[in-house]
Amino acid sequence: MKALTPQDLIPHDEYERQRETYRQAIIELKRRRRIGLGEKITLVFENQETLRFQIQEMIRVERIFDPQKVQEELDVYNALLPASGELSATLLIELTDPDTMKQWLDLFMGLDHGQKVGLRAGGDVVYGEFEGGHSHETKISAVHFVRFRPTSAMVRAIGDQAARVALMVRHAGYEAETEVPWVTRQEWLEDLSTVE
Repeated sequence: MKALTPQDLIPHDEYERQRETYRQAIIELKRRRRIGLGEKITLVFENQETLRFQIQEMIRVERIFDPQKVQEELDVYNALLPASGELSATLLIELTDPDTMKQWLDLFMGLDHGQKVGLRAGGDVVYGEFEGGHSHETKISAVHFVRFRPTSAMVRAIGDQAARVALMVRHAGYEAETEVPWVTRQEWLEDLSTVE
């Protein structure tokens, strides 16, 4: 996907005027791009629009007006865009109870290493490649960035409504599998067909 530039951003004053309408459109977009894996893991598949919204919100909340600082935000979020032939997602470990948070995070140690989070399309499986720096020997973050690189046969299966497509997680103490709905698969096909 083409990297976002300062010209792709809505100027601050204009953004404030149209923020609520824009936010509602992004909520609907993210609904189509969100997949729950059991009770504790959610994946939100990112594209230019989802990331543009996050940048706009960061600029708004942090009141970032310096062009160099805006570019720094663009650089951070552009790194999350899917490259040609891949899907990229923010993986969230959904923990809200402070009394059990450490216990759950300890359980998820190692989730971001090896073949733990997979995408199955047709008869093939690819495993998510996690961005480094979100865990170490004794601690894991609740937010990760993961990329999937489906084969051409898998892309064909994603586009075939009769084919089974699922996301899965297989990790000590936590296993889940979810069928990917057609509306999400259509979003994926658009991502996978985008040329940089």
